Amino acid sequence: MNPFNDEYFMKQALVEARAAASEGEVPVGAVIVCNNQIIARAHNQTECLNDVTAHAEMLAITAAAGVLGAKYLTNCSLYVTVEPCIMCAGAIGWAQLSTIVYGASDDKRGFSKFAPQAFHPKAIIKKGILEKECAEEMQRFFKQRR
Repeated sequence: MNPFNDEYFMKQALVEARAAASEGEVPVGAVIVCNNQIIARAHNQTECLNDVTAHAEMLAITAAAGVLGAKYLTNCSLYVTVEPCIMCAGAIGWAQLSTIVYGASDDKRGFSKFAPQAFHPKAIIKKGILEKECAEEMQRFFKQRR
């Protein structure tokens, strides 16, 4: 059995989300996979970097492009714990990621509500992978903040 599947990689993204929460950031984590290997991992850092664009997906895309030495990530998959926002969806589309996998949906700010065509036309989208665990991370974080 191949241990490297969607759940395995989403669990790695959850590790990043928990790191974000421990730093007081909204708990979103992301990993980018190429040839069944994680080449980039990141979590939200908008507070510590004082940068509204420092979302997990954006940071992971930048890191993956650096590893590959290329701006297009056509043979890569993104795993992110929460549905990407429209800013991140635009960057994902421009980077031409081949597969986007996310855990929890974001009915308020997610791409599917505002920019459902943002990704590359050939991109494969998978949603709901470890959805419960991903949603619980967000709920726990915001419950503690209130």
